[in-house]
Amino acid sequence: MELNVSDLAVARGGVPVLEGVSFRVGAGEALVLRGPNGCGKTTLLRTVAGLQPALSGDIGLEREAMAYAGHSDGIKAVLSVRENLEFWADVFATGDIAPALQAFELEALKDRPAGALSAGQKRRLGLARMVVTGRPVWVLDEPTVSLDAGAVALFAGAVRAHLLGGGLALMATHIDLGLDEARVLDVAPYKAKAPALDDFDGAFL
Repeated sequence: MELNVSDLAVARGGVPVLEGVSFRVGAGEALVLRGPNGCGKTTLLRTVAGLQPALSGDIGLEREAMAYAGHSDGIKAVLSVRENLEFWADVFATGDIAPALQAFELEALKDRPAGALSAGQKRRLGLARMVVTGRPVWVLDEPTVSLDAGAVALFAGAVRAHLLGGGLALMATHIDLGLDEARVLDVAPYKAKAPALDDFDGAFL
């Protein structure tokens, strides 16, 4: 299992933001994307995950191998914690939600409606979805937003368990994830060149 990104160019709103991005992440490895706000980290992750097309380049892994978690927690407020995870387990045909509940210490909250959770608890539930997908590649955008130090440690433990199981993780964040073993890629050097004035209008077509 390997995620191989080669000479990738991505755009936001029709305007190129990154170009020439290349990296490789193997089984058991984690890569953290860094860079200033607005530099294109989220756009890059969404492109890798297949949520938007690339301008050019190659992503050498099937999208069906990936699970993506963005800024939204992706939960249904009217469903309980258990029901939310069971829904995603049904979608991905994985069945058992117990490991996800344990990984993010949600057992005591399993019958609580998701809408009644705190922001940090909702985030933990959203991240627990990744465990029930059973997919080997986790693509995570700012995964520890709203988490306290204890919950960040739970997240780091879940990622390590995923890596030990042969999975891999691609993440973007400004926050210390507690994963010292993760490699870091600064995407700022891949900033796309500004379009020429004659080409600027064409970028929006």
